[in-house]
Amino acid sequence: MARELALRDALREAMIEEMRRDETVFLMGEEVAEYNGAYKVSKGMLDEFGPRRVIDTPIAELGFAGIGVGAAMNGLRPIVEFMTWNFAILAFDQIVNNAAKTLSQSAGQFKCPIVFRGPSGSAGQLAQQHSQTFESWMANVPGLKVISCVDPADSKGLLKSAIRDDDPICIMESEMLYGHKGEVPEGEYLVPIGKAAVRREGTDVTLVSFNKMVLTALEAADEMAKEGVSAEVIDLRTIRPLDHHTIVESVKKTNRLVVVDESWPFAGVSAEIAYEVQKYAFDYLDAPVTRVNSADTSLPYAPTLVDEYLPNAEKIIKAVKEVSYA
Repeated sequence: MARELALRDALREAMIEEMRRDETVFLMGEEVAEYNGAYKVSKGMLDEFGPRRVIDTPIAELGFAGIGVGAAMNGLRPIVEFMTWNFAILAFDQIVNNAAKTLSQSAGQFKCPIVFRGPSGSAGQLAQQHSQTFESWMANVPGLKVISCVDPADSKGLLKSAIRDDDPICIMESEMLYGHKGEVPEGEYLVPIGKAAVRREGTDVTLVSFNKMVLTALEAADEMAKEGVSAEVIDLRTIRPLDHHTIVESVKKTNRLVVVDESWPFAGVSAEIAYEVQKYAFDYLDAPVTRVNSADTSLPYAPTLVDEYLPNAEKIIKAVKEVSYA
């Protein structure tokens, strides 16, 4: 059986189930307890688990991230919520230099089973310092796993898998789509880390994306279907480890690839995918790999400029026409 849940409810359900299952799991972050979370993801959790396992922190990301890393090294499984990944920049030393390197620096003697999660990417008119996309930043660091998914069912299953994993994991959510709804199975439900999902089967072109841009890619695919173009849409779900196999097998079938990535074009996720496809599927390509990214500048505040800055269905369709020589 499945129920329709919003993304925030699916994430909350994942945390509650894991905290009931394992007493070493706890949640900490700004406003996660008394205020029920800045985006109401942790609503009601303080009432069930109490202040020792749902912990409000000061506005000091580097401080509570460091406490989380220390707790993880000593046998606990912290979930550290950042009000936004833009604020997590202050904790990059703890994430990049401590959590990611604990296992290798200790020669395998210490693990760091910690989950860092919170919203990433554009969120309307929040301008330059509150609208950045961090998947490629974190995925560039050996020792970290990176999850970025907007589907409620998969977000629940991936969060549960992340909490049980012995490695530090960064989970990027969509601030704009915490209310996005989808069917979520009842009962125990896990999704493997590192496996992409084919959201739509197609034969003419492969569209690869992640997080909320998957919905934009599906919108473009619906529009193109009206003109007889069959687009296959792949949702990465996990950025690192990246599921190269699913992408390559799709390109072998469609012979064309457009990567849709909300982050900046330079040295991003889309660039990595383009490299992997030209390496492993070069002989199957009928056109160069094309990318649809956000503009190579900081996000403006004006709504008209925001629309121009972000990828959209129109830009994706234009890119498909380019690789189809139409």
